[in-house]
Amino acid sequence: MATYGPFDDIEVTVDNFVATVEIQRPPFNYFDYALIQQIADAFEAFDLDTGVRSIVLCAQGKAFCAGANFGDRSRSSENSDSGNHLYVEAVRLFKTGKPVIGAIHGAAVGGGLGLAMMPDFRVGCPESRFAANFTRLGFHPGFGLTYTLPKIVGEKNAELMFYTSRRVKGEEAYRLGLLDEIVPQEQVRDAAIALATEIAEASPLGVTQTRATMRAGIADKVRAATDHELEIQNKLRVTKDFQEGVKAMAERRVPNFTGTWDAA
Repeated sequence: MATYGPFDDIEVTVDNFVATVEIQRPPFNYFDYALIQQIADAFEAFDLDTGVRSIVLCAQGKAFCAGANFGDRSRSSENSDSGNHLYVEAVRLFKTGKPVIGAIHGAAVGGGLGLAMMPDFRVGCPESRFAANFTRLGFHPGFGLTYTLPKIVGEKNAELMFYTSRRVKGEEAYRLGLLDEIVPQEQVRDAAIALATEIAEASPLGVTQTRATMRAGIADKVRAATDHELEIQNKLRVTKDFQEGVKAMAERRVPNFTGTWDAA
């Protein structure tokens, strides 16, 4: 069996051919380069371990992942110096060869929504919330969402989520396809493990080869999406509107955007 870790921000366990990766940055599980790299490293190790046939991605705390921490510039994974490195790690997630089940027990916001769209399937609850809140920040979607979100919910639904930054809650998320299964909140992780176990009971070679066919080229498509996303993000992040969007979010108020390209 492969060795996992040690990791600072995730815990990895394996039971009955199912690996569980738990994000441990409660309560909101804000992400940065280091966190995504740790998850990608674990996924890469699973590919080499015949004792792992499926994966559950879950999180401690209130949220699944509330996105990047814009309130702390030193930790923000969306700054221009780290954005490209972050997205290189994000693309690694999509290269994993084994099925991933996301246990989405709470909010998946911004880049956290991007992380939640990576798994093959998502189990959630009425308290699950999904938001592509980039335009409320004066920003552009990232983490490959311009490819992954339309693929899951369709172009029009993705555009609506992008343009409005609205929150999509559990029942509506299930109808849109953001969730594949909906259960009471306290059962989300167990239901995700049950689905992963069902997959693990099938032929490992049959599953991985079928998955490779169904998801052929996905990492390259996400890479192309993140390249474009980062280019536009770098243009927007220096504007007054982006500065205002981040400030308004921190102050919990409606932003006062100008709609101009004036630099901050």
